[in-house]
Amino acid sequence: MTEVAHVATEGGADEPFTVPIAVRGYETDTQGHLNQSVYLQYAEHARWSVLQAGGIPQTALLARGIGPVTLETTIRYLRELRAGDEVAVSCRFVWGERKTFVIEQTVRKADGTVAAEITATCGILDLTERRLLKDPRAALRELATDPGALGLG
Repeated sequence: MTEVAHVATEGGADEPFTVPIAVRGYETDTQGHLNQSVYLQYAEHARWSVLQAGGIPQTALLARGIGPVTLETTIRYLRELRAGDEVAVSCRFVWGERKTFVIEQTVRKADGTVAAEITATCGILDLTERRLLKDPRAALRELATDPGALGLG
């Protein structure tokens, strides 16, 4: 599967950023389907990938003294995934006016079937103060070379 990286606009009109992943045998459970904890790893991989695509490597966040944090995650399992399945994990930021924002993600099989929907409430943590930044959008926009990848176009 080729990597597809669509840019999401601030209004979310375009397709979201997407990362391809192949389900590996060691990620499955005794029933032969993808272990529930691995969905979280796939979601996290997509979130770090979209930051990288936006021009924000982990080193830039650390140099600025900030880091992304996940405060709550909800996963809706819709179809099972098995070893060898190829999926695309999307990542779309939904910005509000507060310290937190939402990242909506879809795990979609190669045939287009939605296997899972993941919603995460996130923030940007000041690593010294150990408090969420009041304006996470501004902090990420300042660091990004491609803010459109984060819905900050």
